[in-house]
Amino acid sequence: MVVQQHRSGGGARAVCALAAMGVMAAAAGCSGGGGDRAAADDRAGPGAVEAVRQAAAVLTGADAGGASSAEGSPAQAGATADAGTRADAGAKAGAGTTAKVNTSMETAAGGTRVTIRGRGTYDFRSRSGRLKVVLPQDAVGKEEHLPITELLAPGALYMMNRGAGVPRDKWVRIDTTALADGNLVTGGATDPMAAAELLLGARAVTYLGESDLAGVTVRHYRGTTDIGRAARQVPAASRGALAAAAKGFRTDTVPFDAYLDEQGRLRKVRHRFSFANEGPAVEVVSTTLLYGFGVPVSVKIPAGRDIYTGEIRQGQQP
Repeated sequence: MVVQQHRSGGGARAVCALAAMGVMAAAAGCSGGGGDRAAADDRAGPGAVEAVRQAAAVLTGADAGGASSAEGSPAQAGATADAGTRADAGAKAGAGTTAKVNTSMETAAGGTRVTIRGRGTYDFRSRSGRLKVVLPQDAVGKEEHLPITELLAPGALYMMNRGAGVPRDKWVRIDTTALADGNLVTGGATDPMAAAELLLGARAVTYLGESDLAGVTVRHYRGTTDIGRAARQVPAASRGALAAAAKGFRTDTVPFDAYLDEQGRLRKVRHRFSFANEGPAVEVVSTTLLYGFGVPVSVKIPAGRDIYTGEIRQGQQP
């Protein structure tokens, strides 16, 4: 696994800084089958890279072509173009711009493993969604946290039941372009748009074969992505959060597993982040599952009077 370090130094400080305004602070005290050989060969190498990038481009509206300059021999370049054409046709034919979303974010540090889970809906066209994030019990197993409602919007994250001195009927607004991680981990759930956008920087991808995902046949790809490269593929007006993440980490490399259905749609993606520090390393595994494409999505941004502007006391729970 590639170790991802925060530029400001010290993974412990990095995670705490990110957590100060997000769900990770509230949780800080808590406790494949394979296809045939011909198919595998066809989807390996540059073809695998193109398939992953194209699936991401369909959801994000970005241009996968700019991220996919052919690498290797002319024959490989031809295979890339062929695979990309098939993926493009399949994905566009069946892709929806809205979907139901399940998320999980697992952290591991010093032998302690904590999982935060979320569920909701997301509209990739408007870059907005609504999630209900469930925190684990405290380490002693006594206290249960109220679910946190999150509204995802371009450049912003709104949270209700945040705790830390925030009234329960008020929202907290976080500028995701100002977060060192671009809200890849701060909110306790990676923004589905950011999860897809990260794949625009995919490189060194391997096709691992077919498997079953909740009754759907999916193709499993494993590789690494480059945050900076991905940010450059996103339209300038929308790249703020990802650009912040590209600047906020010492290395841009993030390992991932992506699962595409037979129409070329992204069904599941798992990213692995790791913060190195002067103490125990902190690993974060973020998983986003997409299903129920075409579902109605309604997100109402809170009015100014409903947003809390007072001091947030780090460490205090709901």
